[in-house]
Amino acid sequence: MNIQEYFGRISYNKPHKDADLQTLKAVFQHHIQAIPFENLSMHCGETIELDLQSIYNKIVRKKRGGWCLETNYLLYWALQELGYDVCILGANSYDPAQRAYTAEMNHILLKVVIQGNSYIVDAGFGGAYQMWQPLRLISGKDQPQVPGIFRFVEDNGTWYFEKVKRKHYIPEQSETPYFTDTPGLGNIRKIHRFTLEPRHINDFQELNTYLQVSPDNILRKKSLCSLQTTEGLIGLVGWTLTEMKYNYTEDMDLVHITTLTDEELEKTLKDKFNIVLENKLVPVNVRGLPPNLVDKI
Repeated sequence: MNIQEYFGRISYNKPHKDADLQTLKAVFQHHIQAIPFENLSMHCGETIELDLQSIYNKIVRKKRGGWCLETNYLLYWALQELGYDVCILGANSYDPAQRAYTAEMNHILLKVVIQGNSYIVDAGFGGAYQMWQPLRLISGKDQPQVPGIFRFVEDNGTWYFEKVKRKHYIPEQSETPYFTDTPGLGNIRKIHRFTLEPRHINDFQELNTYLQVSPDNILRKKSLCSLQTTEGLIGLVGWTLTEMKYNYTEDMDLVHITTLTDEELEKTLKDKFNIVLENKLVPVNVRGLPPNLVDKI
């Protein structure tokens, strides 16, 4: 594994002498705009191995993406190589349908300390709730970014992460802008909760196996691929392609939703996400669940 090869994968060619905040922001931005959040392996008959060499080969050399366990673990390695004080944390995602956080830890994120200040770095949430820059670990402070306003709220050692939602204008569905999340929950979207207890990648091995074999989890029920762009994001859920432009007008995102044919999927993955699969994708989007990336993640 080589940090220069990783830089080539994310198209990063700037100086990186110091492990400072400016470099962290730049590397992170390139990472999320080059490496898709995706679970396509499990819908191609491929096993996802949670070891660094396998993840490096898949994402850096084969130019694939990965889910949170993969893309954040790769970023963890890269930041260590650059000399950052970084550790792994575990989180429990919020399920809007259940209006509750998951009972078990099911997400990985990173904490980076720079000159005594702690930042949360997470390249693996995907979709419309993906941060674009590292976030200061401060309770109750609004932190505006291009995707929206993020904030942490700390309560008795547990940190809650949330985002202020914008209205979404979807020309294909309605001329009236509306929130596409669960009605009645207001404009705050809870994302996950976590503690500052340092974790090791081995703490997530059981989760990595469970997500690939359990028929009930969302990643088995939907084939997902999303990538942040310079203006917003693109996402593919099953046969549904979502393209979003953030802040198209004041406090409103523009969303285009297209349904693809089986024949269009392969070309879309290559043209939009720069992904060429080695094995045939069997797209999945179980009925009764949100049909597009905006509603899901």
